[in-house]
Amino acid sequence: MGILTSISRSWLTKTTKPFHFRSGENNALSFMHTPQLGLYIHIPFCRSICSFCPYCKVLYDEELSARYIKALLAEIDLVGKECKGQKKEVTSLYFGGGTPALIAEDIASIIERVNTYFVINEGIGVELHPEDCTTERLQMLKDAGVSKISIGVQSFQPEILKILGRDPIDYDSVFKAIRQVPFETVSVDFIFALPTQTAESLIQDIEFAFAHGANHFAMYPFIDFTFTQRKFARQQERDKKRLLYDIVRYCEECGYHRDSIWTFSKTGRSRYSSMTRDNFLGFGCSATTLLEEQFKINTFDVEAYIRQMNQRRMATSLTLFFTKRQRMVYYLFWTLYSMELSETNFEAFFNKTLHSQYGFEMKLAKWLKLVTKDGDTYRLTTKGSYYFHYYEHFYTLSYIDQMWSLMQKQAFPAQLIIR
Repeated sequence: MGILTSISRSWLTKTTKPFHFRSGENNALSFMHTPQLGLYIHIPFCRSICSFCPYCKVLYDEELSARYIKALLAEIDLVGKECKGQKKEVTSLYFGGGTPALIAEDIASIIERVNTYFVINEGIGVELHPEDCTTERLQMLKDAGVSKISIGVQSFQPEILKILGRDPIDYDSVFKAIRQVPFETVSVDFIFALPTQTAESLIQDIEFAFAHGANHFAMYPFIDFTFTQRKFARQQERDKKRLLYDIVRYCEECGYHRDSIWTFSKTGRSRYSSMTRDNFLGFGCSATTLLEEQFKINTFDVEAYIRQMNQRRMATSLTLFFTKRQRMVYYLFWTLYSMELSETNFEAFFNKTLHSQYGFEMKLAKWLKLVTKDGDTYRLTTKGSYYFHYYEHFYTLSYIDQMWSLMQKQAFPAQLIIR
């Protein structure tokens, strides 16, 4: 499985040099002149642990949560001192998890601390479990400045929820609360490529969400990480491909706007994506930071994270310092996630033209009907989005799975070499 990603990595970076992630703290985060910078905050707490979920999470505990929030505020201060009294404009702030709404009463103080150092231009988003969608909790988030919410529904189908180990939810109450406390974006997360799922059942889920107040949805494929557990069979690749094509075709017929590989909005005016950012700063355990010259990830160990912050030391677990070509590969991957790649933006970021670096590859992609071109912008076709997904699947299992699997076991690994 790693052969595909290894070959493509070597081809695109023009070297067989592996990605070498090194241990050690890195307090030098120069981001004041970084354009298109987003912010992400990880809240690891959950009421119960879903066996299929690969993200960093622990069971909610009030005392642990209080210590974690204190540590999180300390990290924001530690990173924010780079601003030296001058606020940095950023695109957005997203809270992910875990279940961030479990600490809804603390979200306001966290946002207030962020606002000490940053000016957020495109809004604040929070992920919610359906159980958190009460009028009281939603109002608390809105009063704190949250403008976008993403609800981890996964499916409205009882048989799918049973497969995922989810209890039934009273969605009439959920959507009643959402109507009473409106947000700019109300996104619903679905998982597809699960047993018994059909295009018809997925379309029913989308229609139900849009009919009850949602204006955006994400349709993520199920990915089987090696360190998670599942109690169901995976769908065959040909069936996943058929489902993706059917969903895209349905959305096109309805006039829905596709704003990334997996996300669609009802009118094109609502967006929710914590991933399509050129650069971002991450706060909290397991949070990642991507800047022009480096990628770093915080420890997955909640207690180790708290200890580091109590000592006012960065909780960096691993860091990769990019070669120019390695950064270009990261840029291409995450930019194409948004379905588009601008030649102008690429040149502004790297001071080199896209044609001079990847002219042959883009010409080949166009010939294979993976992309179309309009002016200076390439856009993925439906075929291209499928093969992006296919590559992302291999990338995830060859790269992210290795990293997260190691970090689940070791708070601060000595190194990680991914060939």
